[in-house]
Amino acid sequence: MPKIVSVQTTNLPHKLEQEQALEFARGLFSQSFKDIERLLKVFHNGEIATRHFAKPLEWFKETHSFQEKNDFYIETATKYGGRAIKKCLQYSPFLRRNIEYKEIDAIFFISSSGFSTPSIEARIMNELPFSPHTKRVPIWGLGCAGGASGFSRAYDYCRAYPKANVLVLSVELCSLTFQHDDHSKSNLVGTSLFSDGVGCALLCGDESDAAEASAFQAIPEVKDTMSTLMPNSEDVMGWDVKDNGLYVVFSRDIPNIIRGWLKPNVDEFLEKNSLTGRDIKHFIAHPGGKKVLDAYIDALEIPPEKTEISKAVLKEFGNMSSATVFYVMERFMARMPERGETGLMAALGPGFSSELLYIQWT
Repeated sequence: MPKIVSVQTTNLPHKLEQEQALEFARGLFSQSFKDIERLLKVFHNGEIATRHFAKPLEWFKETHSFQEKNDFYIETATKYGGRAIKKCLQYSPFLRRNIEYKEIDAIFFISSSGFSTPSIEARIMNELPFSPHTKRVPIWGLGCAGGASGFSRAYDYCRAYPKANVLVLSVELCSLTFQHDDHSKSNLVGTSLFSDGVGCALLCGDESDAAEASAFQAIPEVKDTMSTLMPNSEDVMGWDVKDNGLYVVFSRDIPNIIRGWLKPNVDEFLEKNSLTGRDIKHFIAHPGGKKVLDAYIDALEIPPEKTEISKAVLKEFGNMSSATVFYVMERFMARMPERGETGLMAALGPGFSSELLYIQWT
């Protein structure tokens, strides 16, 4: 089965305390809501302490054109995406040797927060010495589910081509989608929650030599995956594309949807693999927000401590859309689970959709 050999993340340069973000939102939204102080409690209730952004706070106090924001997205995604790839392939606590760029057969690029044609991985390939024959698979529009979906599609590729080495790169600059003149509650919630992040993972097939470069005695293998779409649920989360760019769509019903829809979904996946929830030791959850994690706990009937790493990532970084699950997986791998231990990677995104992966350390 395909193996996850290395996962690395790269932080954006401007770190912001949540209290600073709250004061910014108070100044921006106070004229639009009479109950602004009640609404601002979302900044504390989300249990986020810090976040990282591509631009300093002062930049967000002014209006910027869609073109200006997207030009900066392309420049920044190329720069920090390249950095994450370098970290992922270089000698580290995860790898005993460097993986050469020419050993990479395919790059899956995941993002939903900007536009680029040619896509970002092509621009990175012009700066790093990849083979010109490296296959490019850009995936756009999966939002928070995109990271887990990228792992799944890389799994599919490595099953088809067992000698392959595949990179999954996620770059999300959610802050660049911020709409200064959008005074909706969805934008207020987004201002309290979303942030920027970059993650990269290396997966390899059964017949690849790259797995031998792993520094761990036990390596996580992807045993199975499942993608699920809830029909006619486009209004749950996503973007409205308007003249000024991307406007966040964020339903308040997401936690209730998780409670009612996710458990049968997960039960079906586990049963397919002759497992129950008790068999899963590590819950590698994309932390969409505190209420989302609480809904996971209720729906799947798991002890709260199984979301400890996801909560820690949420507290330190906020919701970085598709990139967030890389931060969670990186920490799980650093803990060096023992051979035979199992994990469930889970993420939810626009559609409304879910992505599940069954992982076992071998």
